[in-house]
Amino acid sequence: MWTFTSEVEDYATVAEPFLLGDPVRNTVPLTVLANLRAGMPAKDPLFGWWTVDGEVRGAVFRTPPHPVGLFAMPVEAVAPLVEALDRDLPALVGPVEVTSEAMRLLGTPRRVVSERLYRLGTLTVPDVQGRGRIAVPGDFPLLVSWYHAFHDEVQTSEGDLAERVAQRLARRQLFVWEADGTPVSLAGLSPAAGGVCRIGPVYTPPSCRRRGYGTAVTAFTSLTGLSERCDHVVLFTDLGNPTSNSIYQAIGYEPVSDYAHLTY
Repeated sequence: MWTFTSEVEDYATVAEPFLLGDPVRNTVPLTVLANLRAGMPAKDPLFGWWTVDGEVRGAVFRTPPHPVGLFAMPVEAVAPLVEALDRDLPALVGPVEVTSEAMRLLGTPRRVVSERLYRLGTLTVPDVQGRGRIAVPGDFPLLVSWYHAFHDEVQTSEGDLAERVAQRLARRQLFVWEADGTPVSLAGLSPAAGGVCRIGPVYTPPSCRRRGYGTAVTAFTSLTGLSERCDHVVLFTDLGNPTSNSIYQAIGYEPVSDYAHLTY
């Protein structure tokens, strides 16, 4: 049975203990919950949990304009969810077994992005010219432009990007790699949730690519996370980009599970 609420703390009271049972695979819903508690705006949010014999077995969240998050639910909960939401799922993301069931019910999506979740094992720091540092307010204009370029490339939306960058700068969640004193690559690090931090986004402008800067900033940010903020570091990759998948594995990231992002 699905139960829904628009109240974050009502959802957290019921769903958070369930999500913490696997904080690596549930990194996204746990991070969303942490961000909402920290004041992240969400217009008309909806949260739900799936119970069987009174026990929580699944959770879902909708925080427009982001896709509906189906990260933590069994396949048999998908059909009742689709019915409960009147098939109003214009975009959704979750494990492939769950999104495959959603596609069976909703039909062929306009766009499918296949992703893989990785967890860092033993970090191998690459030998790349330059140094990593935490981003500072003076980086704001450059990082906003990079955020726009990143979202244009991956064809996603995250609301007001300038506001998002400002928030992440204030919370010390953005890092840059410098070469000859000039920022050449960016990586974000989510706040720890259930002991897990997540890398993202990672962006290098086209003029600075193929020099190892993206790998270097990812390694630097990962090391910062492990040494100062969390027990595990994870990241998602687009399976359509074999280069990034091989790069992350080269510095110690190990596959966990596959996901799909569907847009209708």
